Amino acid sequence: MPLALLALAVGAFGIGTTEFVMMGLLPDVADDMDISLPSAGHLVSAYALGVVIGAPLLAAVTARMSRRTVLIGLMALFVIGNALSAAAPGEGSLLAARFLSGLPHGAFFGVGAVVATGMVAPERKARSVSLMFLGLTVANIVGVPAATAMGQQLGWRATFLGVSAIGVAAVAALLFLIPRDHAPAPATGLRGELSALRSLPVWLALGTTVAGFGALFSAYSYITPMLTDAAGFADASVTLLLALFGVGATVGNLLGGRLADHSLRATLFGGLTSLVLVLALFPLLMRTEITAALAVALLGAAAFVTGSPLQLMVMEKASAAPSLASSANQAAFNLANAGGAWIGGLTLAAGLGATSPALAGSALAALGLLVAGTAYAVDRRAPRPGRERVIATHVPATPETARHG
Repeated sequence: MPLALLALAVGAFGIGTTEFVMMGLLPDVADDMDISLPSAGHLVSAYALGVVIGAPLLAAVTARMSRRTVLIGLMALFVIGNALSAAAPGEGSLLAARFLSGLPHGAFFGVGAVVATGMVAPERKARSVSLMFLGLTVANIVGVPAATAMGQQLGWRATFLGVSAIGVAAVAALLFLIPRDHAPAPATGLRGELSALRSLPVWLALGTTVAGFGALFSAYSYITPMLTDAAGFADASVTLLLALFGVGATVGNLLGGRLADHSLRATLFGGLTSLVLVLALFPLLMRTEITAALAVALLGAAAFVTGSPLQLMVMEKASAAPSLASSANQAAFNLANAGGAWIGGLTLAAGLGATSPALAGSALAALGLLVAGTAYAVDRRAPRPGRERVIATHVPATPETARHG
């Protein structure tokens, strides 16, 4: 695999760290700024809103720019947003800085996926995307715990300065490791990119992302009360258990990338089916500490097996203009985050028990499987060569791919 993929992974590591570390720092921020915990929780929403708005917007306005330049610019914006977060004097300015930090998130992953697949031979496209996403999953194992500990020891502002430093390292890596001719300006421009969003298969692929990852966040948003109330873990054990989720997500991500290079659609169906079963078994698995720990790891693995297939499915359906659609998939991921958490919360509010969000997640994963099946049926009604076996090579070839093929 090209060394340039390391630059994308470093950027993904920084983005994953800043996205998830806020959950652990909320009490510190609330105390320091003398605001309530629910008010501090708006900082999580501000970042997610930035992702949802920034992903399609920035991908669209940079449509005629070199993708290498776009990636560097997005990571520079990421550095600025986190530096402003560290310096924010009050709640309002911190909300604005978190929103700014979220703007480049989706576009970075979307454009990065296009660049990653252009660096490798056709049969390695899914693995190239999974290696970029590796930075995101490793952030849950190393970055988030380390950044949380830094914030607790040195103050939450130090955490965002540290994340800014990661962003600077990513900018340097992008400058030195991605050659200019590996990410030229796309020929389609804004009109071509926007045309991708008129495709029903693209919307079905995005719908699969919303339902499939909504299933994950329906359960994961409430994993702490499940582990403490249902499985009987002490509060101090939760951080280690969440690292297990990161391990599972990393394994699932790498496995999904390898399998999707052989059969993208079969990997997607298999991952969603696994997610349905794992979440449906949560009430049983949460009865003992050992099986609960296993459930956390399996949840990460089952969910992230689908990550690379979903990203490539969107790119394949928008083959003439993949950047905007690929970025929109990241917006869909964050909609899944908000929607899944809301649905899981409804089950708790209804008094259905600590593990009820997982059952709601199982239903959402089943819905994702249904949407993916509908997309397959639509494909079958529009015959084309190779339609029986959708693989990553359907992502359009680029001059870079031709040189590596």
